[in-house]
Amino acid sequence: MTEAASSGETGLGQPLLAKRTSKRWLISAALTTAIVALPVVSVLFLALFPDENIWPHLLDTTLPRYLITTFKLMLGVAAITLVIGLATAWAVTMCEFPGRRFFEWAMLLPFAVPAYVIAYVYTSLLDYAGPVQKALREIFGWESARDYWFPEIRSLEGATLMIGLVLYPYVYLLARAAFLEQSPSLFAVSRSLGHSAISTFFRVVLPIARPAIAVGLSLVLMETLNDFGTVDFFAVQTLTAGLFDTWMNLGNLGGAAQIATTMLVFVVILVTLERYSRRRQQQFAARDNRDPIRRFTLTRPRQLICIAVCILPVTLGFVVPAITLGQYAWEYFDESWNSEFIRNTLNSLFLSGTAALTTLLIGVTLAYSRRLHDTRGMQIMMRLSSLGYAMPGAVLAVGVIIPLAGFDNWLDGLMRDTFNISTGLLLSGSAFALVFAYTVRFLAVSAGSVESALQKITPSMDMASRSMGHSPGSTLLRVHLPMLRGTLITAALVVFVDCMKELPATLILRPFNFETLATYVYQFASDEKLAHSALPALIIVLAGIIPIILMSRSISNTRSIA
Repeated sequence: MTEAASSGETGLGQPLLAKRTSKRWLISAALTTAIVALPVVSVLFLALFPDENIWPHLLDTTLPRYLITTFKLMLGVAAITLVIGLATAWAVTMCEFPGRRFFEWAMLLPFAVPAYVIAYVYTSLLDYAGPVQKALREIFGWESARDYWFPEIRSLEGATLMIGLVLYPYVYLLARAAFLEQSPSLFAVSRSLGHSAISTFFRVVLPIARPAIAVGLSLVLMETLNDFGTVDFFAVQTLTAGLFDTWMNLGNLGGAAQIATTMLVFVVILVTLERYSRRRQQQFAARDNRDPIRRFTLTRPRQLICIAVCILPVTLGFVVPAITLGQYAWEYFDESWNSEFIRNTLNSLFLSGTAALTTLLIGVTLAYSRRLHDTRGMQIMMRLSSLGYAMPGAVLAVGVIIPLAGFDNWLDGLMRDTFNISTGLLLSGSAFALVFAYTVRFLAVSAGSVESALQKITPSMDMASRSMGHSPGSTLLRVHLPMLRGTLITAALVVFVDCMKELPATLILRPFNFETLATYVYQFASDEKLAHSALPALIIVLAGIIPIILMSRSISNTRSIA
């Protein structure tokens, strides 16, 4: 009788314990979401209640110029990335030509080059004192700039081209994935009705791939809005440049928050338009969407056109910058390789590694919490936790510094009054602020990857583990994490590289006398010393190649080729 009672008590206790443990995951997810959303709330609060309201002044003077310039920049970058991304994605997916397999992954190489790095490279090559104009003057006997016309690289048009050359892989990546998922029967029917390859592209392929293209384009525009290094170097007055000027030069944090709120409005509009563009589109996988793709056989002239279409963006977006940086790094290696470079490299590795690990832990927590509680509220929390990825780095920096500085000031005042001790800037003046900003900004990368991978694991695995007495946490450690190892490594690498390249938030939040490779490159380039910034810039570029290869392989493996 005692054994039976004990057995019954254990049977009732296990579900109760599992329920309590499951609630802990839900509470952890809610707290994490609140912390991640804190920067957005902080920006909005300070914009509405600034210490000194300069909004009327901004509205009458600089804000219209910032808005118009930003709109022109985004429109130009969108056009460039759409043309390059769609043309190259269609060519490598549906056309057979020499070098196609190479270009499948090579088209992603410009992804590894930050926009500000490519801007520095082409300025050194195309400026008046650069080798290109020098050669032209020697060949044609020109003596000064008045004797000839040459396009100005440091301009809005120059910034548009530089940013477009490194951001088109967003459109290429998603468009190619969408093309690979389409049914071969659609192409066969279109061709049987007499449509050419170009006509099939515009009438059949493009409308079906529109949702994926819209997502890629929205990411391009968000990254364009986030850019600071390029627009600052080219003296293009965008909203991001205006935010830095208002905060750093005018010393008005409230005005910076108001400009940041304007940038958030841009982000909301972009996200809304992206969702609106696919509101009525509901697509289902065709039965033959895994059948081998039969590529179009092209004539020799058309093959040469495909090669030219693919080789031009790769050459301009990666080969030329890589060769230029490599040459400068080799020539100035003895000067560049010093204690300062090593220290800054270690700073970047530490910050990027810490942020990658943090985002991975939080991403697993959020994704697994949703698996345990797949409710409407949990879905909303997942979306809120992804807000940081849509926020420009400068906006995020404003949102991070406000609560951290407020906490530091409160703690310092408390310690002064109680113990007559000054604690200083514990959070806002340390590397913690940078790691926090990186985590908020790139959390969506890890959380989205883990959530997508978890959805592919059958729920029966959880049931079997729970029937053996394992808690949700034990199930995660023993069952899910081993199965997610590849996804976790890939997500960590992507976040790591993104953190290595991040510039706007790093410039604002870095502690005194603390530099990363990105800010190190920015400082040298600002002083017109590109050659001395070549080695750290090359390290950033090389670090970005590994995730590119992984992404290309994952896409190529989704579909066989006839």
